[in-house]
Amino acid sequence: MEWIIVSACALLASMLTLFSGFGLGTLLMPVVALFFPLEVAVALTAVVHLANNVFKAALLGRHADRSVLLAFGLPSLLAALVGAWVLTALADLPPLFSYRLVDAEQAVHPVKLAIGSLILVFAVLEMSPRFAKLSVPKRFLPLGGLLSGFFGGLSGHQGALRSLFLVKAGLSKEAYLGTGVLVALAVDLSRLGVYATAMAEQAAAIDWGLAASASVAAFAGAFVGTRLMHKVTLVGVQRLVAALLFVVGMGLVSGLL
Repeated sequence: MEWIIVSACALLASMLTLFSGFGLGTLLMPVVALFFPLEVAVALTAVVHLANNVFKAALLGRHADRSVLLAFGLPSLLAALVGAWVLTALADLPPLFSYRLVDAEQAVHPVKLAIGSLILVFAVLEMSPRFAKLSVPKRFLPLGGLLSGFFGGLSGHQGALRSLFLVKAGLSKEAYLGTGVLVALAVDLSRLGVYATAMAEQAAAIDWGLAASASVAAFAGAFVGTRLMHKVTLVGVQRLVAALLFVVGMGLVSGLL
């Protein structure tokens, strides 16, 4: 059942990420976290995200703007290392506290509290019309790269911040998509380098068949998405998914998930 659910989510998320505010990791990671420990879910999602971005880079990478890649992509790559290190450090910490609910012991872990809080923040931002219209001047691209890269390394939430800073970079739609894909690819390579040790330690817990299935589904979604990238943003779907992410975030913060 998890193969069907995760693969279907990967296909839909990969398609939506090309022409909506959500990124593949934002949508896929909470679903994977329903079946695996959170740190494993983040790492497994990163593998799918990397494979998908390699595929999308082959489709769109030629349109990337080199000057924006340097100004935004290089800081993103470096900050992703820091974010990924913070994630691995949080995963090793003991629970902050525990409580009983309906005769069951629930524990609030630092890593779940951090990731759940980020999911809540980005879900609220994605539902905000003001955030959708917000953009930052081009001179702040290096700062945007640092922020996007850090949160990309920590939880995979890089798409919303990347869009916020790149939208004012004066790029065509093709250049915007191509640049975003190459930046995301650099962040994935960076954070997976840090995750590698933890992934090696938990290799038995990672379902590599599921990762392959989700990657193929994401490829299909990206291929379909490139054919639809001139369509308008799916506002209704975006808000629905944001609401679902809010529920998942509350579950992680409270220790119920």
